[in-house]
Amino acid sequence: MLIGKRISGRYKLLEMIGGGGMSNVYLAHDMILDRDVAIKVLRYDFANEEELHRRFQREALSATSLTHPNIVNIYDVGEDEDIHYIVMEFVKGKTLKEYILLNAPVSPMKSVMLMKQLTSAISTAHNNHIIHRDIKPQNILLDEEENVKVTDFGIAMALSATSYTQTNSVLGTVHYLSPEQARGGTATKQSDVYALGIVLFELLTGQLPFSGESAVSIALKHLQTETPSIRKIIPSIPQSIENVVLKATAKNPKDRYRSAEEMEADLATALSPERAEEEKFVVAIDDDATKVLPVIKEPVSFNEVSDTKKMAPSKKVAKPVKPKSKNKKWKIVGGILAGILLLILLMFVLFPGLFKADKISVPDVSNLELEEAIEQLESEGFTIGDKTLEVSDEVEENKIIRTTPEAGKLRDKNSEIHLFVSSGKESYVLENYVGKDIDQVKILLQNFNIQTEEKFDDQPRGTIIGQTPAVGEEVIPDETDILLTVSKGPDLRTVSDLTDWNEKALSDYEKSSGFKIRVANRRNSDSIPKGNVIEQSPKPNAKVSPGSTIDVTLSDGPKAKDTKFVVKSVTIPYEPPVVDEGEGEDGNNEEENNNEQPVVEKQVVRIYIQDKTRTMLEPVEEFVLTETVVKQLKLEISEGEKAAYRIEVNSKVIIEETIPY
Repeated sequence: MLIGKRISGRYKLLEMIGGGGMSNVYLAHDMILDRDVAIKVLRYDFANEEELHRRFQREALSATSLTHPNIVNIYDVGEDEDIHYIVMEFVKGKTLKEYILLNAPVSPMKSVMLMKQLTSAISTAHNNHIIHRDIKPQNILLDEEENVKVTDFGIAMALSATSYTQTNSVLGTVHYLSPEQARGGTATKQSDVYALGIVLFELLTGQLPFSGESAVSIALKHLQTETPSIRKIIPSIPQSIENVVLKATAKNPKDRYRSAEEMEADLATALSPERAEEEKFVVAIDDDATKVLPVIKEPVSFNEVSDTKKMAPSKKVAKPVKPKSKNKKWKIVGGILAGILLLILLMFVLFPGLFKADKISVPDVSNLELEEAIEQLESEGFTIGDKTLEVSDEVEENKIIRTTPEAGKLRDKNSEIHLFVSSGKESYVLENYVGKDIDQVKILLQNFNIQTEEKFDDQPRGTIIGQTPAVGEEVIPDETDILLTVSKGPDLRTVSDLTDWNEKALSDYEKSSGFKIRVANRRNSDSIPKGNVIEQSPKPNAKVSPGSTIDVTLSDGPKAKDTKFVVKSVTIPYEPPVVDEGEGEDGNNEEENNNEQPVVEKQVVRIYIQDKTRTMLEPVEEFVLTETVVKQLKLEISEGEKAAYRIEVNSKVIIEETIPY
């Protein structure tokens, strides 16, 4: 097991942080310099490939000379027994591929900023005569400040000669493959420029220009199909930005940028106002006849050339020669002996194992339990070397994936066999997806079974507001259901028109609607009665969440008018009553009158006033008149209004007057 192992006595492997078809990447601690580093451990068996081993060392070491803020530093290259490793700068962050999945489509301004860093890094490599050959978002890191860090410089060239292939690796790389590489040609600096154009296309649109069911079909599209228009996918992208993509991905290298530096310079001005009306980039038309591109083939051996070479027939007539039977006999015998020797030599070259003693074939222990595989290998005479855990979707946990040397190879007895043991299906540590868009997270978690439920929330519609399992939990994709709670947006309700509602109606609406009613202001109104609503905020028919406060302005009635006081002096005369003293019919009146007092009718006075504060429905004053009285009547009259008064004595109007303002 490599976790916890010290490589070369210096680098302690802490955990595996990545892996692919060619290598596993571990977080390690440099015990000498006391710093964290990333170590890429290659999955190649160099035992019988000395030339390839030397080539890898040479190419990988050449990459250590690259110094640039946007290139991952390579600190060391070495080997420990059969482990071949590269020590690199440890970058905290994510790959550009992960960034695209989470944020695509990326804005033109952000895309240009990232691409300027990327082209600067690639141009530095080209100036040092190093071609990357495998530029893709998976090989580009973004640190915590979103600074670009390019990795795997020089390694693609070093490993290109190996016989190791993996379908997924090829398929992942072919999306960024230049036409000349697709034809089998050698990668050049402009091949890297082509890949840069594809990366920019993916940043701006969130998708790849060419896709297909196989690597071959995608490669053919790189050869035959023009790069799709970005502006047809996202019309808001400036033409100048699309032109950068079109020029970088031109089929003919002559039509591309001559260097990454030239592409960087074009990117620097792509968003300037001067290029706002730029015409679409079009490759110049070649007026010459159509040319068939030559297919690049493997070099033909000398023997093949000689076999196919036709010699012109000689026109000279050969002179008859007298046969020499003895010489001809020895020539035949010599030819046979030479053929036998050549056959023996070929047997030595092609099948060296046939002439070596004690060589035995490595048994196939794949899919066996670890203990069972060890027992079988030891019984065959081999010793057990390192046991490396490796993720596998096909091989069950604790069973053998493969061995190094591979099954069927001939090795001496007691040779060490390195076992690759399955750790089971690849696990995935769940990140925090809360706050991210559900569509982008579904792309990122496409290997999981995603279930969603929607709830009202203040977050925008489509935003994830909860997740199960929790953040940091380690799960296996095809065995895990992920429940994502997604915002339906705020729970909005329509506000009624409260105009002219009184305070009781407002109180009832507050209880039934779930809104809060707050009297925010009062003011006079000539049309709205006092205590009723004049206006409200939010306005009628607005949509707000339950519990929101609706501010209302109530009417204080009409604005008070100017008034004045008028004093009227009124004399109420007293008229004594007339008493009748005549005789009665029986002649006894005199005597009776002497015994009884005469009846006097009372004079009841009622004063009515109509002004600003009083009406004539009720008298303002009532008294019995016993003498002439002078009354001072004070009337309050509003501007534009009238006042009046009326005086009655025993319900008979004696004085009445109307007084204007």
